[in-house]
Amino acid sequence: MTRSELIAKIAPKFPNLTIKDIENIVNVIFDRLTSALAEGDRIEIRGFGAFTTRTRHARVALNPKNREKVSVPEKRVVHFKTGKELHDRLNS
Repeated sequence: MTRSELIAKIAPKFPNLTIKDIENIVNVIFDRLTSALAEGDRIEIRGFGAFTTRTRHARVALNPKNREKVSVPEKRVVHFKTGKELHDRLNS
């Protein structure tokens, strides 16, 4: 689902809000989630799952084109773990 599809799904449930208002609300939520992850916080949405960041250590990899060794620096990546309700719903 894209951001615009999410906005289109929310709009009929709140007819008193304009599309622009809903778009602003969705943007604020995503901006706050992004900021929290950037600060190293954990985000938990009950029944859905939890987002955390993990560190991938620096390593030496191979360039697949020419098989040369390439140094890959340390970086942080987002990790998602499904909540029990979502897990059960997916596997029922």
